[in-house]
Amino acid sequence: METQNSKQIPGAHVAMVPTPGMGHLIPLVELAKRLVLQHNFLVSIFIPTIDDGTGSFMQPQRQVLESLPTSISTIFLPPVSLDDLPDNVPIETRIILTLVRSLSSLRDALKVLTESTRLVALVVDCFGSAAFDVANEVGVPAYIFFTTTAMVLSFLFHLPELDVKFNCEYRDMPEPVQLPGCVPVHGRDFIEPVQQRKNKAYRFLLSFRKQYHLAAGIMVNSFMELETGPFKALMEGESSFNPPPVYPVGPLIQTGSTNETNKRSPACLKWLDEQPSESVLFVCFGSGGTLSQEQLNELALGLEMSGQRFLWVAKSPHEEAANATYFSVQSMKDPLDFLPKGFLDRTKGVGLVVPSWSPQVQVLRHGSTGGFLSHCGWNSILESIVHGVPIIAWPLYSEQKMNAVLLTDDLKVSFRVKVNENGLVGREDIANYAKGLIQGEEGKLLRKKMRALKDAAANALSPDGSSTKSLAQVAQRWKNPEIETK
Repeated sequence: METQNSKQIPGAHVAMVPTPGMGHLIPLVELAKRLVLQHNFLVSIFIPTIDDGTGSFMQPQRQVLESLPTSISTIFLPPVSLDDLPDNVPIETRIILTLVRSLSSLRDALKVLTESTRLVALVVDCFGSAAFDVANEVGVPAYIFFTTTAMVLSFLFHLPELDVKFNCEYRDMPEPVQLPGCVPVHGRDFIEPVQQRKNKAYRFLLSFRKQYHLAAGIMVNSFMELETGPFKALMEGESSFNPPPVYPVGPLIQTGSTNETNKRSPACLKWLDEQPSESVLFVCFGSGGTLSQEQLNELALGLEMSGQRFLWVAKSPHEEAANATYFSVQSMKDPLDFLPKGFLDRTKGVGLVVPSWSPQVQVLRHGSTGGFLSHCGWNSILESIVHGVPIIAWPLYSEQKMNAVLLTDDLKVSFRVKVNENGLVGREDIANYAKGLIQGEEGKLLRKKMRALKDAAANALSPDGSSTKSLAQVAQRWKNPEIETK
């Protein structure tokens, strides 16, 4: 078992367990920082690992963890193998099984921890409820840190009812579903794991409602002012069930600069320095999102056709569009080799294409960034909200379509792309979205609304803000378990 920053100091101690995926690890790390800095807890993060034969799987995680304060310990659990699983097993199944197969190591590690510290809670992410039994064995309450929206949390609580009510695949439902406090959602926009009801991943998610009820509380990486309706429904009993206490504690986004950022950021940020204010469309599909070659071509030609300045983080195409996986190795080929012939020359001076990675938070923070074409991962959305940047929503996988519904139909801070009869987002439409967001009147309205959300996010995290108070309630329960603060 590999340990880093593992100095033990007596005091109230919180154990955290993220499941695989940077989208789970990053907000959990930010939660750990707040618990340390604002409430004087010590935190140990136990990280399940996968034996991929190369060790490359862990590199991004190590980069996030290397600069943490010494009051946060990071322990990499022994790697588990997923080699017995078929290639077509849903990603959610792989994530859950990675944790399940790490439970024995986690149990041993927590027992050792309890011998030297006062362990007060175990915090797992939305796929980590299998660890509840381990929490019971070591005698601490288990909490969920839900890394996406209150809307998705409400959906998971209502999924067993939907399973009984509808026999068809959800994408074939003719009418949208109205969850308490939420805007209507069409079945085709439900989260990806439920779109094949015969898959094992679907059965896992059906069990979440029962498992989540065993949690002592659920912290959500969102804030009351962003999702007032869903939170009120969850917290005030406007449902057919009685969920555990729910605590909005977001927006928790990555902060500061890692060593990797410092090494790789200057070129694109320097280019942004030379562009007019709010003139650049930032195009990025996250760490896992990929497009087919045909869709990549349409995107490139659409950006060119728009005439708008753009900063595009390009990835090599994959013929199964949106083939996002935390476990596969990205193509080693240069993404620039897949762009249309002459594209880079024709857009020189107007656009900048960077391969595979950019410092997203710094880009969104930059004054020249005027819009974000995004895959709608929740971390990316929160980063965009915190920095007041309106969005073109291009959801690909996971819960991103539901996130896009929240952005476009509820918050109204986003355009949403439409797929044509060929299954593509066409170049003409892409050009219109880009031009409309950066220069159009509707784009100005979206920007105004997003700035209001930026202010609301800042207020939520202020000393007297809703999320600050909500996290303080959780901290109080941990420090004084005899006090009920629901």
